[in-house]
Amino acid sequence: MTPQSDPSQRIFELPAVLDFRAATPLAEALLALRGTALTIDASRVERIGGQCLQVLLSAQKTWSADDAALSFTNLTPALVEGLRLMGIAEADLAREEMAQ
Repeated sequence: MTPQSDPSQRIFELPAVLDFRAATPLAEALLALRGTALTIDASRVERIGGQCLQVLLSAQKTWSADDAALSFTNLTPALVEGLRLMGIAEADLAREEMAQ
């Protein structure tokens, strides 16, 4: 995680492999960032599984309920394809840029 110029905005970098083993650490890391304006950087993602997708979708709902900003950036072609295979359009993930 690397802070941006706005100290209240944080960047969280997703790992390359988002399989079932990554789901619990991902959920814990995001929970620790709850309440902060957050950008999730997906520039390293090579593979995503259903459990991690559920964690990311849950984060969208949580940040929305908290009225906190959450956005996704740098979605890789592999991530976009993985989302598509699970019935999620890239826009469905990226569009969830919550009000600040």
